[in-house]
Amino acid sequence: MTASPSATSSEARAALMAGVGCYLLWGFIPLVFQQMAHQGADAWEIMGHRAVWGLLWALLLVLLARQWPQVVAVLRQPKVLGWLALSAVLIATNWTTYVVAVNNGRTLDASLGYYLNPLLNMAAGAWLFRERIDWAGKIAMILAAVGVVLQTLALGHAPWVSIILALTFAAYGIIRKRVSVEAQTGLFMECLLLAAPGLAWVIFIEATGQGHFTASPVATFWLLFAGPATVIPLALFAWAARRMPLSSMGFLQFLAPTIVFIIGALQGEALGPLRIASFVFIWVAVAVFAAGAVLKVRRASRTAETIVAPEPGLLDDPAEDRMAALNGETPPSR
Repeated sequence: MTASPSATSSEARAALMAGVGCYLLWGFIPLVFQQMAHQGADAWEIMGHRAVWGLLWALLLVLLARQWPQVVAVLRQPKVLGWLALSAVLIATNWTTYVVAVNNGRTLDASLGYYLNPLLNMAAGAWLFRERIDWAGKIAMILAAVGVVLQTLALGHAPWVSIILALTFAAYGIIRKRVSVEAQTGLFMECLLLAAPGLAWVIFIEATGQGHFTASPVATFWLLFAGPATVIPLALFAWAARRMPLSSMGFLQFLAPTIVFIIGALQGEALGPLRIASFVFIWVAVAVFAAGAVLKVRRASRTAETIVAPEPGLLDDPAEDRMAALNGETPPSR
């Protein structure tokens, strides 16, 4: 049965809210990792706790969504399990690179990586999923590309951190869009695959006195917080990615690096004229894309009203009368 326009519109709005929510959370997450670092935890300890506590939160989401049967089904499908194993490796690489960057004074490099990612998403959407990029999207891509080039020039070196972040997350998004697994189930399977090495590392550093989990109540809190900080935005992302065009998800992602960019600048990382110029180019790109999206929605709404609204007297034989009306003919009398 075809979904009604109102149901489709409601799901589209929910997907948009989920997409915006995940990128806002990711924008402020450097502050969370920096708090963990202030408690003495390095990137590998943080990653261990993300894997362990993330699994528990992901399990909670699966149980709330009543998707445990789907988890069992995935375990019986080696091909699907293999794709999720690959997505787990990609997201773990992304997480580790990001934590190392924001805790070592390279927050602006991290922001550049997530400015690159939407460009890759739009290209992948057009190439893999045949998503059409309209005039606003094309202009926005050009402006954003100029902004990214300016940021790269401002760094003065090959932006390896940025490139790794962009490539791993773009690839992760593609896999999650193609794999026929619900968001909560897929996320749980990824966390499950990462939990064993994560738990082993946490146990090792705690046993050898190198861990910080029990160092203080504050340290315990922040390391426990790694669970929801990891799972909630990823769950929102995976849910939205399966219900929105990949190109649209890509431009929503400009929210996160802009927040990260501001955090890095406020914390005293070098911000010269080229980086300021790049910031301007990227936000002009977002404004152009947003304007195009608004115009597209308005045109779609007008078209839907023209086609869907029935003429008086067309309800006796909807199929025949509607066809006559669309062809500009007078409905047959009865």
